[in-house]
Amino acid sequence: MEDYLAKSLDEWKEDISEVLDQINTDYDEVKKELKVYSYKYGITKQVIQSTVNEEIIENIREMYHKPFEEKYSELKEYIRELDEKRKVFQMFVNKIDEVKRKEAPKTDLAATYK
Repeated sequence: MEDYLAKSLDEWKEDISEVLDQINTDYDEVKKELKVYSYKYGITKQVIQSTVNEEIIENIREMYHKPFEEKYSELKEYIRELDEKRKVFQMFVNKIDEVKRKEAPKTDLAATYK
């Protein structure tokens, strides 16, 4: 592969890798937040199931359960989007590596040892 082409692909891969790193950072942060809301949502659901008083149940639903459920659903959707982005940008990196590997000069082992 010509040097200019290899250099250009390396630069592009570096740019894409930076984007991929940011996506991975965001993914990890959202994953942590999703875990927090998973617990909050689960706990409020259990408390509601164990409570008899309808007025208290309604207050818990309004104050905690519904907002936690909405945030949990929102984060689940966002993490799916980030996961898709991760796959796409990782595909770029893999394809660039694949092209460079295929285009790498083939060494003739017999010629090397003559």
